[in-house]
Amino acid sequence: MSVAASLSVFGGALLVALGVDRFLGEPPVRWHPVVWIGNYLNLAAPHVLRGAFAAPAARDLKAFALGALAWSLGAAAVLTVATLLQWTFLQGPAWLAAVLLGLALKPLLAWAMLSSEVQAVEDALAQSLDTGRQRLAMLVSRNTASLSESEVRESAIESLAENLNDSVVAPIFWFVLFGLPGAALYRFANTADAMWGYPGLRNGLNWQWAGKWAARADDVLSWLPARLTALLLALIAGRLNLHALRLEARKTPSPNSGWPMAAMALALGVCLHKPGAYALNPSGGVSQPENTVQALRYASKVLLAAVLCAQLAIVLIAFAHFND
Repeated sequence: MSVAASLSVFGGALLVALGVDRFLGEPPVRWHPVVWIGNYLNLAAPHVLRGAFAAPAARDLKAFALGALAWSLGAAAVLTVATLLQWTFLQGPAWLAAVLLGLALKPLLAWAMLSSEVQAVEDALAQSLDTGRQRLAMLVSRNTASLSESEVRESAIESLAENLNDSVVAPIFWFVLFGLPGAALYRFANTADAMWGYPGLRNGLNWQWAGKWAARADDVLSWLPARLTALLLALIAGRLNLHALRLEARKTPSPNSGWPMAAMALALGVCLHKPGAYALNPSGGVSQPENTVQALRYASKVLLAAVLCAQLAIVLIAFAHFND
């Protein structure tokens, strides 16, 4: 395929995916690849946990090996399907390949749903605190029953910043580098981390070692995209301070999610904290409704910047391959 055709396919596919995301939203649950990934992980979980220690222990190599094996089998299946789909699409005309590749890429991106869910939390808070807590519980895994109004809002903004990387920037990043297989593998790893990557007990089940491979794989694949997301946020907000950003990002247990969350806290000039865990930008103000609006505005600009950077990268990669 010529350079021009490659540009039109992969650059066009990204635009198709974002257009479908904007105007059509998520596909039905039964046709959603991320749901299929979740189903596989749920089915594999009892086998991964078989024989695992009842409580966290220093070393549980059997649980670790089973978790790594199940992760690898799932990842291999995802890569195989994504590679075959992309190869099949590329056999046809460039315009059709772009459309089909974009449709396949769309479920791996979730900007429209993310932004609408965060706005829904703010709208629910405007009704009552209890309504806001209930709506937030649909977005985050933490217990929301005792959160104050500002804590509910902070949690929603933190989720926006973290998932801006997980559901938007990182899939685009890996799509640019490795096409549909790259984006699909990332979504598999990110979903596996969300479902298995707990540092201890979860609902009475010990994931300390069983989920360690999944957690580390996501850490590796999210490392650079998370920092790119934070950098774009800081640049767009006009508050680029790498020293402050690094200090705040290190306060969270995750080696990656703290970066976009810290960047958002600094960009908004507010404190984002998880009770009993961390406080990002502790000298910042208390979050207000207008901060949610501003956070969504910053995030949408990060999306635009990420797409522009992706299109430029696709051009450079295509010409590099052509010159080889």
